[in-house]
Amino acid sequence: QVQLLESGGGSVQTGGSLRLSCALSGRTASTTSTGWFRQAPGKEREFVAGISRNIGRTYYADSVKGRFTISRDNDKNTSYLQMNSLKLEDTAVYYCAASYFWIRSRTDVNFWGQGTQVTVSS
Repeated sequence: QVQLLESGGGSVQTGGSLRLSCALSGRTASTTSTGWFRQAPGKEREFVAGISRNIGRTYYADSVKGRFTISRDNDKNTSYLQMNSLKLEDTAVYYCAASYFWIRSRTDVNFWGQGTQVTVSS
């Protein structure tokens, strides 16, 4: 089992920045990738970004490409999501995820965090 704990959410104005952190514990060496998803009210949970554990390969949703950066510190067992140039439509609960496989969709996820709220206001 792998446990994930997110932190760093909060409120910010449009154009601002936030950095989310996800601390992984348990059998982290068994995971191939970690990622971030988000869910806005009334919408489905959607993929935001993913990163492979070994070589740091990254992948982003088109909606965040160029604004968000995912990274991972394996020594600290922590994944990060740096969010810049935030928009109103980025408002959502953000979830950290881990998988035995490469994360590209919800069906790839084996473990979820509890979520952290990000609110962007004008």
